[in-house]
Amino acid sequence: MQNKGLIVFLTVVVTALCLYYLSFTYVSSTVQEDAIAYATDEEGNVNFAKKQSYLDSVWREPVYNFLGAEYTFKEVKETELGLGLDLQGGMHVTLAVSPVEIVKGLAGNPKNEPFNAAVEEAEELAKTSDEKFVDLFYRSWKEKSGGEPLNTIYATAANRGRISLESTDSEILEIIDKEVENAIERSFNILRTRIDRFGTSQPNIQRIKGTGRIQIELPGVDNQERVRNLLQGVAKLQFWEVAEFNEFGNVLQRINSVLVAEAQSKKSTLTVEADTTLAEGDTTLTDLEKQLAEGGGEEDSLSNQVSPLFSLLKANYGLVYEVKDTMAINNILEREDVQSMVPSDLKFLWSVKPQEADGMELLELHAIKTPRGANQAPLEGDVITDARQVLDQSSRPAVSMQMNADGARQWRKLTSENIGRRIAVVLDDYVYTAPNVQGEIPNGQSEITGNFTMTEAKDLANILKSGTLPAPTKIVEEAIIGPTLGKEAQSQGINSMIAGLAIVVLFMMAYYAKGGFIATAALVFNIFFILGILAQLGSALTLPGIAGIVLTIGMSIDANVLIFERIKEEMANGAGLLQAISSGYNKAFSAILDSNVTTFLTGAILFSLGQGPVKGFAIVLMIGIASSFFSAVFITRVIVYWLSKRGDQSKISFATPFSKNVLRNINFDFLGKRKVAYIVSTAIIVIGLAVAATNGLKFGVDFTGGRSYIVEFTQPVAASELKTGLDKEFDGSVEAKTYGSNNVIKVTTSYLINEDSDEANREVETKVKDGIAKITGLEFIDDATQLDDSSFAITGSSKVGATVADDIKNSSMEAMFFALVVIFLYILLRFRKWQFSLASIIALIHDTLFVLAAFAIASALGATFEIDQVFIAAVLTVIGYSINDTVIVFDRIRENVATRGTSKLVEMFNDAINQTMARTLITSATTLIVVVVLLIFGGEVLRGFSFALLIGVLIGTYSSIYIATPIVVDMMKKEIAKENSEEAKRVA
Repeated sequence: MQNKGLIVFLTVVVTALCLYYLSFTYVSSTVQEDAIAYATDEEGNVNFAKKQSYLDSVWREPVYNFLGAEYTFKEVKETELGLGLDLQGGMHVTLAVSPVEIVKGLAGNPKNEPFNAAVEEAEELAKTSDEKFVDLFYRSWKEKSGGEPLNTIYATAANRGRISLESTDSEILEIIDKEVENAIERSFNILRTRIDRFGTSQPNIQRIKGTGRIQIELPGVDNQERVRNLLQGVAKLQFWEVAEFNEFGNVLQRINSVLVAEAQSKKSTLTVEADTTLAEGDTTLTDLEKQLAEGGGEEDSLSNQVSPLFSLLKANYGLVYEVKDTMAINNILEREDVQSMVPSDLKFLWSVKPQEADGMELLELHAIKTPRGANQAPLEGDVITDARQVLDQSSRPAVSMQMNADGARQWRKLTSENIGRRIAVVLDDYVYTAPNVQGEIPNGQSEITGNFTMTEAKDLANILKSGTLPAPTKIVEEAIIGPTLGKEAQSQGINSMIAGLAIVVLFMMAYYAKGGFIATAALVFNIFFILGILAQLGSALTLPGIAGIVLTIGMSIDANVLIFERIKEEMANGAGLLQAISSGYNKAFSAILDSNVTTFLTGAILFSLGQGPVKGFAIVLMIGIASSFFSAVFITRVIVYWLSKRGDQSKISFATPFSKNVLRNINFDFLGKRKVAYIVSTAIIVIGLAVAATNGLKFGVDFTGGRSYIVEFTQPVAASELKTGLDKEFDGSVEAKTYGSNNVIKVTTSYLINEDSDEANREVETKVKDGIAKITGLEFIDDATQLDDSSFAITGSSKVGATVADDIKNSSMEAMFFALVVIFLYILLRFRKWQFSLASIIALIHDTLFVLAAFAIASALGATFEIDQVFIAAVLTVIGYSINDTVIVFDRIRENVATRGTSKLVEMFNDAINQTMARTLITSATTLIVVVVLLIFGGEVLRGFSFALLIGVLIGTYSSIYIATPIVVDMMKKEIAKENSEEAKRVA
């Protein structure tokens, strides 16, 4: 075997990398176990505040030493294989930046009646429309203003230089669009800063392409109201005077004395001389500088308290500390004895961004002067009319800032009083920059210079503009998953994975003997690689991700089945063991490659167009396909060649006595039944779609919009009774159904679907709680772990706005369309005949309609499954699986055509189906095993997904035999007949 050494080397390298990255997961779990042990009392009760305090104390401390490299707990958490919200609980939020305030603010909030009427109408239309708000506004404006140009509204003094009375509507709309985009980018940066300080591990924030929305995931959060307030709060930009050391030096030294005392109580390793000097509070500036120069106080450790305590690392004598000590410093600064030392006109604010120095992360603590009161800054950010990234006189990145007339007047006074001193630019109580004032600025036009990169200057300009056009964010989609629901999902997912793996392994060993052991080894490598690569990518494992692994277990067997069946076929034809192995791998390669590529492309489309759980599934699917291809084609080949190095004398086999003659010499006339198959398929699809048209399909909240709540009881509850009672609360717009078990109910309502306000959210949730309490006589409690027979709890909830639901539906349709187009082009590229491509697409459309029909029929029979994002993932997976099956048959047809020509087309196609029948049935059987396991153990969240896959695998296998292949035959027969007719004419 060629390149055996390279394959072994790659396997070792990938395995080592996976072990390395997965080791962080092990260390993280160990630290968290230590935290639980620390917080558990003698009676076994866990104090969660104490547990969090322990984790906070080691957040920036080394907890893992790998070959001399030390990693803090923060770094470990960032590298571990995390769990998604559905497996540990938490909050998923999608926010939309409101363009209404941009449109109004840029115009100076005029009292023009047609303008305000147009804005109000656009707001109302935007609740149910996919169009951009700016376009809706412009259309309404033209109608209500009688065709008046926009420059009559937007040519204001504040917009001088950008918009004039000569500006066209299209130019003004372009400026508004740009401001909206800037507002989205600005909000994204502000929100990213906020959630970084929220205190949750592995928060995730990303912009959704093509929309004005921002998606945030916060694993493990338990205070949803705090999250809502934090994320939806309007950013407040302020300018503050910085208190310099020569003004407040004694105060700062006294405060520092307390920090030193704290350090001494923690058995600090600082020298006694340094401690005594600082504690007395009479150290001169020269003494401190000398101490720093000699290294005292900069390199010493203070046992997880404060280190260094008081480092004057800048020419401006700022207070600079290591980032890991900031929490301890905050706790000390909040103490009453320390607060009593702080003058009423002084407060402390941290810099927003740490700086690297000597291998440490350092953060400056700014002393801010507050002569007017703690929250009243000398100047607020609403006076800024524009800010942009520019280049200074030395061609270095800088920021240009322009203020309105009132702001220019205040700015002139503030700068004239602070020449040679610093003014801090503060947002959300964090200092973004504190530049020195070089001279009085009389006209409100300022330039902020510093050691900026282009990106930093652009970000600062965006931050400054946050005071110009306030664009609040509002929550348009929300999902809350309680920890109990997450734990249940964990056990369901792990159980399904283990059960599916165990059954498949037993089947493969029983059918392929030692070949089954080899396939099992490849399967273990595959799962290990998936988890390791997920950790390397920093991805979280979600419940749909576990579904992807379970599905990969079934589908990854396919490559080994193809290879083993080919080897058995070659040996049956008289080839020796080594020759059969070589031919088996070589002849199976093209079919394996094509089937894996088509499924991978489906996963890529899911990833690029999907959201939330769909993305998680797509990532695992793509990684699983790539790793299964490597392990099944290359790793197993190394193992097989090693076991067969003695040739025909080797003790390796690919069949057991039970399976030796199973599925051999099949010769069935499949194509002779194709017309019957066409009729049966058409009839079932028509019946199913007719049922769907009559009864309607059940669409989930993410397709229709609305709110849903998972309600848990200790005893079984009749869903029909809850629905009847809640109908009165919600005017009939409510649904209740059992969710996994008869003591858990999912309540869904479209009541106030177009209202995104917190008041609407609270109203709906209150109606649900009060309604259930009235119906059942039970009391609502917040903590699901304290449930008893007299109470109920909401363990999860979700909210999707109508416009978000429309976007999800549209992106789902796009995913379906692009999947079909990409598969059509790939099949055309690989098989060089349009008949193969067209037949594939027809078969895939057939499969998709069949699954929809099955859902409708199941619903009519009482088994209701929701059609949602996860369902779309299932349908696209079915498309991938079905084309995988079809490509295997097409590959054998291509091989037969190459050797036998097209003289006996139907016979040759029949032979191809019969020759691949063993592989088709075995792969379908193993895949069905894991899908059935997923259906049984996967939980309610994946019930619809599993059912779609079950139908899809069955119908995908059927369509590759009775739909795709027969259509190719029929179309090629017509083409051959036409070619023969034309040839006969030419001869005549």
